[in-house]
Amino acid sequence: MTTVALEPALTADEAVGQLYAAHWRRLVRLSILLVHDQGLAEEIVQDAFVALHGRWSRLRAPEAAAAYLRQTVVNRSRSALRHRKVVDRYVASQRLPDVGPDAGAGVEAEARRDAVFAALRGLPRRQREVIALRYYLDLSEADIAETLGISTGAVKSHASRGSAALRERLAEQLEDLR
Repeated sequence: MTTVALEPALTADEAVGQLYAAHWRRLVRLSILLVHDQGLAEEIVQDAFVALHGRWSRLRAPEAAAAYLRQTVVNRSRSALRHRKVVDRYVASQRLPDVGPDAGAGVEAEARRDAVFAALRGLPRRQREVIALRYYLDLSEADIAETLGISTGAVKSHASRGSAALRERLAEQLEDLR
């Protein structure tokens, strides 16, 4: 992930503005991979930047702001998923009819993308987060460990197991598409 060298004399507006310009798009992509909803992902990232701006004066290490943002986005994405589960249980208890798939879902490229997202969703949470941070944000093992608050050994383990499970699931799902 690109690091932004922040000058110590920057105001919160200026510093967060620079971080926003440098990291917005990648953070949104990360959140999309976790919550599978672009609108929600954009809202999560926007809220993370608002929270950073509000806490800027209390930030001990402004150079770590990008890592703080990544961790905030991951945590808020987790919260959104927990909320979604509660809503889904409520909706299921109300016995609302299922909404069918989009009419354009038959396009092969979209079907492959959907297969990848479905395979990612099927992974355990930690494996999914490590895979998203590693392969979609291209973070190092140390950055992933810092973002998720786990050891680098755990990152390696989750990445290895997640990649193997993802390969297996994708092979099955892509075979079904043929």
